[in-house]
Amino acid sequence: MKKGTITLIAILGVLGLIVIWAIGIRNNIVRKDVTVTASWQQVENQYQRRSDLIPNLVAVVQQVADFEKGTLTAVIEARSKATSVTIDPSKMDENSMKKFQAAQGEVSSTLSRLLVVSEQYPQLKANENFRDLQTQLEGTENRIANERRIFNETVQGFNTYIRVFPNSIFAWGFASRPYFEADAGAEKAPKVKDLFNNK
Repeated sequence: MKKGTITLIAILGVLGLIVIWAIGIRNNIVRKDVTVTASWQQVENQYQRRSDLIPNLVAVVQQVADFEKGTLTAVIEARSKATSVTIDPSKMDENSMKKFQAAQGEVSSTLSRLLVVSEQYPQLKANENFRDLQTQLEGTENRIANERRIFNETVQGFNTYIRVFPNSIFAWGFASRPYFEADAGAEKAPKVKDLFNNK
């Protein structure tokens, strides 16, 4: 074989390895992007579960007690607003995440007020359906917290992967994803009076 042919084969071999390596990096970016989207869908599933429980909770409260209408109205309105705020995972950014978190935070706040006020109604606390729904809501809140944690870990892995060199060279078309952030003041336990002052 001629020296030029051997050199050409060697160059083509090296280029082939570089192309395979680059394709591998690009495919890993796509896989991580899909994992972030799937993780986001799990977060949405848990928020949807909570949203689906709210009408049942409100119905039980209305049937059992002559309950404060303002509190019930606030819960219903917060649920309605939260279900209207959605995020397309492929276009997720900090602004859309903040709007989503604010709407879901309002649901959490109004549900907290509802549960605090329900303590003043012994017949409501004694109602088995109410207790079951309250337990389901508590379980759902735990699932939401867990899915948010998993989502943040998945986003961290994705964001790190697309930003490190040389992966960043092949990450065109992919942007960093936003994290769930703790709500302002979340480091302090709320006081009962604050639940009512935030109406």
